[in-house]
Amino acid sequence: MTTGRTGALLVVGDVVTDVVARHRGPLAAGTDTAAAIRTLPGGAGANVACWAAHAGCADVRLLGRVGTDTAAWHERELVAAGVRPRLVVDPEAATGTVICLVDTGAAAERTFLTDSGASLRLEPADWSDALLDGVARLHLSGYLLFTEPSRALAATALTAARARGVPVSLDPASAGFLERLGVDRFLAFAEGLDVLLPSRDEACLLTGLSDPADAAVKLSRLVPLVVTKAGADGALVARTGAPPARIPATPAVPQDTTGAGDAFTGAFLAALLAGADPREAAASGCRAGAEAVGRVGARPAVPGRES
Repeated sequence: MTTGRTGALLVVGDVVTDVVARHRGPLAAGTDTAAAIRTLPGGAGANVACWAAHAGCADVRLLGRVGTDTAAWHERELVAAGVRPRLVVDPEAATGTVICLVDTGAAAERTFLTDSGASLRLEPADWSDALLDGVARLHLSGYLLFTEPSRALAATALTAARARGVPVSLDPASAGFLERLGVDRFLAFAEGLDVLLPSRDEACLLTGLSDPADAAVKLSRLVPLVVTKAGADGALVARTGAPPARIPATPAVPQDTTGAGDAFTGAFLAALLAGADPREAAASGCRAGAEAVGRVGARPAVPGRES
């Protein structure tokens, strides 16, 4: 595992429009449920990039695909967040949209309705090895693995990064989509990774084990560094089959848990690039996750704008 490399972080992943509906209590089937609704920029890949920039990474780049409908807006939002976007504009598909139903009860739990749109139509033709010029780390959004074109793009990017000695990380992204893809197919791809950042549920699904610590250890025999995100229980850092280090969570009062895992990942990668060891980087990730759940939306606050 290499830390402290000089250079940029390149994120390849999804850019979507989030429609966040915050309601209290169960949805009332067949009638109205009062909610506060906002339209915000999102997407796991884009969120990771924004949180990495927010955490102090000076050069964060993003490759994503959007529709003509919101391309200019998304580019402005990414630039304002300190990210250098390379957005491929899809002539046929609209930008992906996710409806985030957020229960404003104590847990601020969320449910997603996802239309991936252009975001998962990335394809190998959108890739150039020149994207790796000056890059010290490559991060892939796990959502890329859930369609054939974007899975081929992810494989192309992984191969190019390994040829240059650039470490590659991946966040599995969604337990539901993982089940649909198939654990074996995911693990076959993961063999080429340097860092895997699953949630607790994803780690258990990928290993068939019920204990997240055991799952992290098992995964770290496949991927050298596994960092399992466990929400209010913090994180587990496992390396090459050794017992995991437990990193405590940063206390927070949740308003919206959308993007908390992306915040962790972005801050974690920024800390690695700054020379932190994995445990220190995971602590940075926990702090960012706490900041994320304390605000509505999946991105950090942009300087000069109201929260």
